[in-house]
Amino acid sequence: MNIVLVDDHALVRAGIRTLIDQIDSFRVVGEASGNAEALALVEQLQPDVVVTDLTMGQDSGLDLLRDVHHDHPDLPVVILSMHASEEMVAEGLRLGAAAYLLKEAAPSELEIALQAIKRKETYLSPAVSTKVIQQFVRPTVAEKATGTLTARQLQILTMIANRKSTKEIAYELDLSEKTIAAHRAQIMERTGVRDLVGLVFYAVKHGLVKQG
Repeated sequence: MNIVLVDDHALVRAGIRTLIDQIDSFRVVGEASGNAEALALVEQLQPDVVVTDLTMGQDSGLDLLRDVHHDHPDLPVVILSMHASEEMVAEGLRLGAAAYLLKEAAPSELEIALQAIKRKETYLSPAVSTKVIQQFVRPTVAEKATGTLTARQLQILTMIANRKSTKEIAYELDLSEKTIAAHRAQIMERTGVRDLVGLVFYAVKHGLVKQG
């Protein structure tokens, strides 16, 4: 099976490529450092699998996953990432990822995942599987927190999810940047989200903004 490998770090790509090329029946036929280059290679090489990171400078592996599935709905995409938050995992699976592995996984796990894809199965790293299961067997921190945000916090969260800066939000709401920062910290505490990317996924998940 021919693979296109996507990661913005050349040394990381070299290591992953070495691992893949040692697996019987798999080979890397193209490498890309960003989404545009990756999509061009997919069109040119018609690979059997795409393996991609999630965060690549200004590019998002989730955007790449969405675009690949739009143009090639049967092409499996493997997410290989350092991010294991429930929001990231849920969004990756919602967009149709065939496998979700963590970069901290043992090298042998990559072979297990690729062999699963060859059998047209889905593979999740054990740590990722735990997070997915938890979403079904218990309410997540985010779900519990939905009703605990004030109207002002929901307004600010929506503006954050729409990519507005702290300065822009402060200007539009006629508040100080310090006040906006304090609200953002309270939102993160109440939702259990630790970064701005997570806040965006949280807002999408709960219908505050539409997925772009």
